[in-house]
Amino acid sequence: MIRALCLLLAAALAMPALAQDKLPPAPYAYTQLADPAQEAKAHALMQTLRCLQCQGQSIADSDAPIAGDMRSQVRLRIQAGEDPEAIRAWLIERYGDYVSYKPELTGATWPLFAAPLVLVALAFALLRRRFGGKGA
Repeated sequence: MIRALCLLLAAALAMPALAQDKLPPAPYAYTQLADPAQEAKAHALMQTLRCLQCQGQSIADSDAPIAGDMRSQVRLRIQAGEDPEAIRAWLIERYGDYVSYKPELTGATWPLFAAPLVLVALAFALLRRRFGGKGA
């Protein structure tokens, strides 16, 4: 019984290793576009998009499989003549606001933009109350 439980536990712990991506990389994951102007547009856009797996790197810097897929999508769409901002909008629609390093002001994100202003105003009010006393 204990042996069976140990085997079951070992199999459960081995599952993440077996779940590795076995598909080949997307066509333009590691291949640049032939047109230097298009590649420059694609690279500029890729620098502003966050890798969903790494979370601290742009898709241009990440080696994660999902970043490669996203790079390929960006390059294919740039090659097809699509506007970089339209591609960004498509990726945001698909993956959410988190994918962009340049968040837009929306009903859901306005607190992120307002919070620093509120904190600065609060700090100013507290400092003025503390040091703005009478006479010197």
